[in-house]
Amino acid sequence: MKRKERFERVLGYFREQQPIATTELQFASAFQLLVATVLSAQCTDKRVNMVTPDLFSRFPDARSMAAAEVDDVLEYVKSVSYPNSKAQHLVALSRMIVNDYGGEVPSDGKELERLPGVGRKTANVVQAVWFGKPTLAVDTHVFRVSRRLGLVPSSADTPQKVERALMKYIPIDEVSTAHHWLLLHGRYVCQSQRPKCEDCQFDDFCPKILENSKL
Repeated sequence: MKRKERFERVLGYFREQQPIATTELQFASAFQLLVATVLSAQCTDKRVNMVTPDLFSRFPDARSMAAAEVDDVLEYVKSVSYPNSKAQHLVALSRMIVNDYGGEVPSDGKELERLPGVGRKTANVVQAVWFGKPTLAVDTHVFRVSRRLGLVPSSADTPQKVERALMKYIPIDEVSTAHHWLLLHGRYVCQSQRPKCEDCQFDDFCPKILENSKL
């Protein structure tokens, strides 16, 4: 099966079965989405959603968090992965947002990536979910599913290479939604250690027997 046909099968299924898909993180502003996304690195959205209600009640915006000490923020995020570094990043990025951007989260990807603790994936999530831009964040789920289903070549062995390969075939108006389609498929069906192939609509053409397809 040619790669274009794979995309047609995969995207066609999701268009019909899950036309609306978005992040499972809970937030009420661009700043809160940014914070939640930073916290979600190597941590589950479920865990982050357990932490953020109290965190956002105390620090609802960049100005309030910029005025905090790292230990104040750490108290709220200590149950997530890498809490010390994340608390430091959250305070630092809040101060930069206040000092450099007037308290408002920038919409430009390069500006977002200037913020402490914000890489390309996080910047793409914020641009797509809050600002409605056609950016595609490649996390571990998107990376794994794209390779397992043969949507990208085996040479696409980094998140940025996977992103470029996917963007060649995904219609521009579906880019941000497709990110969530692939992410959720990886989270609930095409899981890392024990993929639920019996529940997968793509099992009949999944090249999982190929070398490295389980990465």
